[in-house]
Amino acid sequence: MFQRSPALLFDLIGDRPLNAEEYRFDSVAVKEPKFETDGVFLPPKSEPGVVYFCEVQFQKDPELYERLFGESLLYFYRNSSRFSDWQAVVIYPSRNTE
Repeated sequence: MFQRSPALLFDLIGDRPLNAEEYRFDSVAVKEPKFETDGVFLPPKSEPGVVYFCEVQFQKDPELYERLFGESLLYFYRNSSRFSDWQAVVIYPSRNTE
């Protein structure tokens, strides 16, 4: 359905960009880069709990949130049976750094 009429998606979500007819539908494979977080706080193994991802950021990084969400959600997805939820914490030395 979307292959024949990709603009249908925008009708369904009620937000049609001016160039909706120029969009195309495709299935893509996403290769995983190697992700390393600053720290992960794991709950006790006795029962599923919340996993906390911690990033300590002392310099500006315009892609920090994209990377943090990518890392965190991939890890949570791969280990979701071990956790009931997740949270991410970013620590900055000052508000200006964010």
